[in-house]
Amino acid sequence: MKIGIFGAGHMGGAMIKGWVRSNSISPTDILVKGGKGDTAKKLKQNIPFNITDNLEDFNQVDMIFLAVKTPIILPVINDLKNHLNKDLPIISVSAGVPISLMQEALGGSYPIAQAIPNTPVQINQGITGIVYSQSISNLDKIAIHDCLSLLGIVEEISEDKIDIFGTLAGCGPAFVDVFMEALGDAAVLHGMDRKLAYTVAAKMVSGSANLLLDSNKHPGELKDGVTSPGGTTIKGIAALEKEGFRYATISGIDTIMQSYK
Repeated sequence: MKIGIFGAGHMGGAMIKGWVRSNSISPTDILVKGGKGDTAKKLKQNIPFNITDNLEDFNQVDMIFLAVKTPIILPVINDLKNHLNKDLPIISVSAGVPISLMQEALGGSYPIAQAIPNTPVQINQGITGIVYSQSISNLDKIAIHDCLSLLGIVEEISEDKIDIFGTLAGCGPAFVDVFMEALGDAAVLHGMDRKLAYTVAAKMVSGSANLLLDSNKHPGELKDGVTSPGGTTIKGIAALEKEGFRYATISGIDTIMQSYK
């Protein structure tokens, strides 16, 4: 499988790292069109993928991912479509540009999709939501799904849910990072070495998440299994609730969603 990708910044770079880490995609089978920055060149110092400025070269790949900033998605599509000699599936991994606008730019029958991955794809533990245009074939769907599955879980979603999916899956890691940092600070306050504190926090978060997935239990049920009557854990939770822990989390997600309107 040969992959073309425009952009090797935070998300594009994470995807490239994940594909190579999967050992299923050779770096030489990845063709990158970098932007004005040097992110692609810097990443290439560690991963020997191919870089090109010639759009004609993308006729050699099996699918093309667009990991560029939202404002330049349509300009990139308009430039690219004039250089392709076949209907290669194009997958945007940037939010904010509806499939209808991309479809209009490419033509009604062009195979196109929109995918929203998150940064853990770089260690093959991401989750990607994807929306397919009606014109895309089952064979193209299978190929795209197989490619993205190398990076983690893939969920097909409806287009009206793509913003909340991207907010929860894409922005959520930053929320968790802040939470782990705060846990680490609390542990350091009580004398723990900072490196060990972050390790304990990360393993705790990872283990708790895997327990939720493996047990298929409600998060509240798992929480109840740790909170003994009158015990230390429920006292800690009560303190978090007093400070508006849940409301702050919900408000954070809601604030992001409101910014899309």
